[in-house]
Amino acid sequence: MPQVPKPVIGLAVLAIVGGAGWYATRPSAEAGWLGYVEAETLYVASPVSGRLATRAVDRGAAVAAGAPLFSLDPETTDADTARIEAQVAAAEAQAGDLSAARQRAPEIAVSRAAEAQAAAQLTKAQNDYSRISALAGRGFASRAQLDAARAARDAAVAALAQTRAQIASGQISAGRSEQIAAARAQVSEAEAALRGQRQRRREIAPVAPARGVVEQTFYNPGEWVPANSPVVSVLPDDKRKLRFYVPQDRIAAVRPGMTVRYTCDGCGAARQARVSYVSPRSEFSPPVIYSETARAKLVFLVEALLPADTRPLPPGLPVAVEPL
Repeated sequence: MPQVPKPVIGLAVLAIVGGAGWYATRPSAEAGWLGYVEAETLYVASPVSGRLATRAVDRGAAVAAGAPLFSLDPETTDADTARIEAQVAAAEAQAGDLSAARQRAPEIAVSRAAEAQAAAQLTKAQNDYSRISALAGRGFASRAQLDAARAARDAAVAALAQTRAQIASGQISAGRSEQIAAARAQVSEAEAALRGQRQRRREIAPVAPARGVVEQTFYNPGEWVPANSPVVSVLPDDKRKLRFYVPQDRIAAVRPGMTVRYTCDGCGAARQARVSYVSPRSEFSPPVIYSETARAKLVFLVEALLPADTRPLPPGLPVAVEPL
């Protein structure tokens, strides 16, 4: 039997030792659950079509909450707003006219002067009647004089009542109660239309709904934008999460609300996130996280919310997750 050279034996020993070392130190399937960072994109659009007048942001720009994003040409919208404002003014004027008194203030002043005159005449007629009544009782005035004084007093009472009725009639509103109610309803309708139009004016010039980064812009100034078509997409800083996959033999220990620890390249020390969703259905490991220790393994998707950060992790960044 030929003798094996010592160098060959040495190489074989080194290969065996190296293989054993690799096997002992290879990544374990239990070392971490693989996943990546995901962001919830906000697509900002206008509910009406129009020409894009301005776009205040570019792709990759950081925006604060409430910062202007873009604006459609406001000429048509502003014209509609002015038209509805005129309708509100007309409806209010009509309602005010129907609610106002039939007579104007100077006319009512004339009626009040006539009332004062009628009251003075009534006082004089009442005094004359009282005096003649006393004289007639002592036989110094005839019955005809007494009857004339009584008639003059009654006429003065009727004249005063007529003047006061004219004043009351002049103070009654020009429209009936039903007409006034209809006019006020028209005012409410016009005001509601104006509120809707002003909201539409704000919607054609939207602002950033949250602090974040502009992911993409879809139209340039001067282009025609269809209704409800996104013009800008924003990645909010506070809408980042982890999407990772837990093997079927470990999923029972994972539940919403629990805290997990994760690491990623360039992240420094391990960080924490809170589990928000556990998929009720299993799946095979997605190709994006294939590895030597996780290939076509039955797994469950789990999502964990990331706390708001001034330097949020970029979407797609691979992470390794493990329970605390």
